[in-house]
Amino acid sequence: MSKMTLYGIWLSGPTYKAGLALSLMGQPFAYKHVDLRAGAHKQPEYLAINRFGQVPALVDGELKLCQSGSILLYLADKFGKMGGKTAEETARVREWLFWEFDRLASNIYRPRAIKRGFMKADDNVHQMYVNQAGDALKVLDGALAKSDFLVGSEATIADVAVYGDVAYAEEAAIDLSPYPNVKAWMGRIEKLPGFKKYEDVLPKQDAA
Repeated sequence: MSKMTLYGIWLSGPTYKAGLALSLMGQPFAYKHVDLRAGAHKQPEYLAINRFGQVPALVDGELKLCQSGSILLYLADKFGKMGGKTAEETARVREWLFWEFDRLASNIYRPRAIKRGFMKADDNVHQMYVNQAGDALKVLDGALAKSDFLVGSEATIADVAVYGDVAYAEEAAIDLSPYPNVKAWMGRIEKLPGFKKYEDVLPKQDAA
């Protein structure tokens, strides 16, 4: 069985989510670096893989998948791991994926982009995102006061998706100290077999 190929860039949080899920599931993958600054994501050969012109993309045989949430759901289903143990847990995992995309991801990624100089905006705009991230982190902290992981007693792709946002909080100049349950949960994720930080799971160039 040939390895799946993940397309992305090491700075991308959504690409990290896909790579982290593969690593936690013990699945080796080939990696193709997509140079966003050079516009590689807008070239016809890449658009044939990801019609949205974004990263990540996952190629598994004839299947070409984009959007990190969709990739996570596919991997959980394909390998029978981290998708929830019951129908209700599977539905709860999806709930968290949709919430994370709606409430958390952009409110961490955008202030991070501002701080790293990828996006130009004034301090008021940065603060607006930080405030919205804080609202989401309060919800997350409350949920993690009641359980070790977001759904059930074990880590799922819901945890992967949310961790793949919160891992960038420091780079976004978002202080996590008001959210002790989130910080404790991050520690639990980081102890899982196969866990790697984004610099370690995503190469900076193509990798077999």
